[in-house]
Amino acid sequence: MLPPGAVSRRDVAAAAPTPDVMQPKQPRKGFLGYLMRHPTIAFGGALLLLMIGVAVFAPFLWTKDPTALAPVMRTRDPSAAHWFGTDMLGRDVYSRVLYGTRVSLIVGFGVAFFASVIGLFIGLVSGFVRWADSIIMRVMDGLMSIPSILLAIALMALTRGSVGNVILAITVAEIPRVSRLVRGVVLSLREQPYVDAAVACGTRTPVIIWRHILPNTLAPMTVQATYICASAMITEAILSFIGAGTPPIIPSWGNIMAEGRALWQVKPYIVFFPAIFLSITVLAVNLLGDGLRDSLDPRAAKRV
Repeated sequence: MLPPGAVSRRDVAAAAPTPDVMQPKQPRKGFLGYLMRHPTIAFGGALLLLMIGVAVFAPFLWTKDPTALAPVMRTRDPSAAHWFGTDMLGRDVYSRVLYGTRVSLIVGFGVAFFASVIGLFIGLVSGFVRWADSIIMRVMDGLMSIPSILLAIALMALTRGSVGNVILAITVAEIPRVSRLVRGVVLSLREQPYVDAAVACGTRTPVIIWRHILPNTLAPMTVQATYICASAMITEAILSFIGAGTPPIIPSWGNIMAEGRALWQVKPYIVFFPAIFLSITVLAVNLLGDGLRDSLDPRAAKRV
């Protein structure tokens, strides 16, 4: 017996299920799918690989001896014989620009590696060992109070000009940036419950840092390393431009622009071409860093 006003299930017609017209979009997997989801990494990485290829295969890209002097061919405009023209000593600007790619990439990658490794160690110790924090950070604050370019110039004044000394000088100026970043990350990580649990279990401090703290600092440090690489390339060009970087016999973009500044109004191509190559390389590294930031920290990515 049904109560008054109730409707039997047999009197109710059930609608047929609606077919799913829009099939769910399956994201591509693998390396190609990763690049399609992060086009900034793809574009920046492609530009950087192109510049690395130019640096590695410079002798096979129709270049000449970048240090060969030819006074009779000085200040020639770009032509089929000299694609980027010649400087005031008759040297081929195209060859010098391509070989200068090696110096900038070596300095950029070298500074990024050494500053990241040393800054990571300092940041881990300062952020996790409380009694050492105040001492280490006061030293880092002292270094950061001096503009990095001035600190690099002062260090280069104490040594002779070479690529190795340029890397050393810029690395010392960049270490505080990495150490403060890592310290900030460690300060937030050491308050996490899993770190407290490891301490309660009697785990030694080096083991806690190695297993629980270090893996969580690699992502932000990798992004920071790309920015340090781009900054180091610009700093090296500035040092070479003012005569405090690599010696003039070594072709670098800063040296080429410094030699061409006296003829800027009549022969602007001497400065223009190395400046374009420097801008493209720095742009590639920065785009790669932005893409890595969005990839490693999805909360920072602008998505619909």
